[in-house]
Amino acid sequence: MVDPETGGNPMSSQKWVRSSLRHLSERMKENGHPLSPMTVRRILKKMEYSLKGNAKRLAGRQHPDRNDQFRYIESFKRVFLQAGWPVISVDTKKKEMIGNFKNAGRIWCRKADAVYDHDFESDAIGKAVPYGIYDLNHNRGYVYVGQSADTSQFAVDSIANWWRTIGHQQFPNTSRLLILCDGGGSNGWRSRLWKQQLQEQLADLLGLEVTVCHYPTGTSKWNPIEHRLFGPISINWAAKPLRSFENMLAYIASTTTTTGLQVQAFLTEKTYQKGLKVPDEAMQALVLERHSTCPNWNYTIYSRSSANLCT
Repeated sequence: MVDPETGGNPMSSQKWVRSSLRHLSERMKENGHPLSPMTVRRILKKMEYSLKGNAKRLAGRQHPDRNDQFRYIESFKRVFLQAGWPVISVDTKKKEMIGNFKNAGRIWCRKADAVYDHDFESDAIGKAVPYGIYDLNHNRGYVYVGQSADTSQFAVDSIANWWRTIGHQQFPNTSRLLILCDGGGSNGWRSRLWKQQLQEQLADLLGLEVTVCHYPTGTSKWNPIEHRLFGPISINWAAKPLRSFENMLAYIASTTTTTGLQVQAFLTEKTYQKGLKVPDEAMQALVLERHSTCPNWNYTIYSRSSANLCT
């Protein structure tokens, strides 16, 4: 009966069936063999069947320069760290609705927190947009929680605020900065606004020489911020409703790890507008040098004032 519905892995003994235990039990009764679903379960187990979900183990189509980019990022990162120059990994964490909503995870307690039975945005105090900066040199995390849109302007504002208040104190003798980020989103390699804001806010106003290395599409899990900062934050607030922005900031700032991670959190009240366009003239005015290796993913932006002095 199960043979026509059996699938399996050609590289192992793993097998599965399409029908549920109840359906198999009913079909057994129709064929003169009254068996309960639990009996069917025991028989399937003896036949080496088990209850399994999908396993994300197969990689899709990969960019031909994927491995070259990984090697390039690692070599560039090593040069900066050995020289004592700042290396930061950046990304936007999953947006969170603020209010009495369920937060995934479980914790030890005597009584579970009562939360809303539906996640309606109309019941939310607001929506949090956490943009994270992870300092690889010092194992420190900084999260800027916005309250409007996840835009390139918000991303670069966060980096600029970090440099003004913390970065220049941590790295007083350098004007070079390496940014590691994903290939898409508010800091994606295709974003014109991302590059234009880096030019204006970091290179021109702060005098930084900004080098950016993007991880290839579909490889964000290797971006250090994902497992060194965002992962511990999610564990720290697991099963704890984010009932207010202050509550969220407190959970972020109290995140630590056995390797010495410390985190600071800041609330951003500025409103950001989606859909801003950067004209061709503004892009042509950028002092942007693409690297010879994967030039779309690796580039350095220089201050326009220093470039003018050189010419």
